[in-house]
Amino acid sequence: MKESKATILLVEDEENLHEALKLNLEMEGYEVVSAFTGNEALAKIGNEYFDLIIMDIMIPEIDGISVTESVRVNNNEVPILMLSAKNSGADRVLGLKKGADDYLTKPFNLEELLLRVDKLIDKSKKMQVKETVGDVYEFGDNRIDFKAQDAITWNGQQVELSKKEAMLLKLLIENKGEVVTREKILQVVWGYNVYPTTRTIDNFILSFRKYFEQDSRNPRYFHSVRGVGYKYTD
Repeated sequence: MKESKATILLVEDEENLHEALKLNLEMEGYEVVSAFTGNEALAKIGNEYFDLIIMDIMIPEIDGISVTESVRVNNNEVPILMLSAKNSGADRVLGLKKGADDYLTKPFNLEELLLRVDKLIDKSKKMQVKETVGDVYEFGDNRIDFKAQDAITWNGQQVELSKKEAMLLKLLIENKGEVVTREKILQVVWGYNVYPTTRTIDNFILSFRKYFEQDSRNPRYFHSVRGVGYKYTD
């Protein structure tokens, strides 16, 4: 059993193989969400957080390569393990070029698949771990104490932070200069697998600007990236 359940989207239209893979992945301690068509996969990717996608190339409606391409166009970096009945080098190269992280041809060895799944999820988690900031962080004339959950703003005002505000600030600051997607914020800070409205995050960002920006209409530190997420810059 894995310590914390990673969630995998399994996109495979061949029912017997789908059920066999689902069962074996669940026995390894993973949580498995099923999709049988390209459209179904895209809908689930748009509404849920996944640690890994196992994607068959030959699926109905939209093929696996097009789904993968769409995922990458939307700046979603979720690891993708591609499955294919085709064993040609050209297909493998195309799959990897369009954004797959790994590629297995059918029929495959189940133990090898489970090993690759484990490695991709571990790699993904390591990449997400940024250099942590300490208990206290200063920027401009602002000072945040994450442990005490309070802050001194640029104009000397003391602000009490909620636990979620402190967690979101820490996540943005630890990813300084990089866009943090709404999906990642909701999954890390709120622990949601299925997302509610993102207005909650918008309201938090507005509060941060009110606290920490001298000109909240022209923010220096807390930026919205339309349709993608948020970014902290110093």
